[in-house]
Amino acid sequence: MTHLASTSRKRQPAPAKPAGPQTIQRASLLVRLVASRSRTGMRLAEVVQHSKLERPTAHRILKCLVQEGFLMQSGDSHEYFLGPLIFELGLAASPQFNLSDICRPSLERIAARSGDTVFLSVRSGYDSVCIDRKEGAFPIKALTLEVGTRRPLGVGAGGLALLLRLSDDAVDEIVRANAKRLVAYHKLTVPLLHKTLEHSRELGFALNDSHIFAGATTIGLPIVNRYGHPFAALSMAAISSRMVPPRQTELVAMLREEIAVIERAMQERILA
Repeated sequence: MTHLASTSRKRQPAPAKPAGPQTIQRASLLVRLVASRSRTGMRLAEVVQHSKLERPTAHRILKCLVQEGFLMQSGDSHEYFLGPLIFELGLAASPQFNLSDICRPSLERIAARSGDTVFLSVRSGYDSVCIDRKEGAFPIKALTLEVGTRRPLGVGAGGLALLLRLSDDAVDEIVRANAKRLVAYHKLTVPLLHKTLEHSRELGFALNDSHIFAGATTIGLPIVNRYGHPFAALSMAAISSRMVPPRQTELVAMLREEIAVIERAMQERILA
C-alpha cells in the first residue's frame, strides 16, 4: 500500500507556475496593439493575428481591459479603441514625464528657422509614438504625423532614427516583431527597411524618401540618454522639392544643435 501511494503521488502533475506576470505581459501587449491603431480601431481577429494569442485568451483579456477602462469597444463595429483610463493615467503621469515641456522650445525654434514641420517622437516597446509637433510658416505643409500616432519602429524618419544607434541584433528583433505590420505603410518590406536603415547610417541621419507619403521627405535624429541609449527622436518633414541634399545637410545641423540643447537640459534636471 505504501508503494502504491508513493507511485500515485509521483504521477500527480507539478504545480502550475504563477500566471500573474504572464497575464500582465499579455494585457500590456494587447493595449499596445490597440494603441497602434488608436484612430481606426482594431477588431478581435486582427488582435489575434498580431498578438499570436489564442482567440479565447485574447477575447478574455480584451473584455477585462474594457471593464477596467483601459480599452473601449464600438457597439456597431466591435472594434477596440483606447479607453478613458489611459487618458486619465497619462494626465497623472505628465508632471513626472515632461519631455514635451523640455523639447518644446527646440521644436519652436526649428519650425521658425526652417519654415517646415518638426516632430517629437518617443520609443514605446517596438513602436514610436509622436508626442508633439510644431508647424512652420511655409504654406505647403507635410503633416506626416499627428500627435498620438503610433507606428512600428523603422517607419518614418523618427522611427528610423530610433534604430540608428541600436545593435544589429536589436534591430533584427524589432524588425521581426513588426514584419507583418510594415506592409500597411506604403508596402514597406523588411528588406527595404534594412536597406533604408543602412543608407541612413551611411548618411549619419535618418532619411525617409521611399515610403509613407508620396511627395514628402522626412529626416530625423535620435535623442539619447546619458548612457547613449536612444529613447526619443526629432524629425522634420517637407515636400520633397524642399528636401534636396544640400538643404538636408542644413536641416540636420539644425536638428543636431537643438538635440544637444535638449540632452544638456535633461542632464541638468537629473543632477538638480
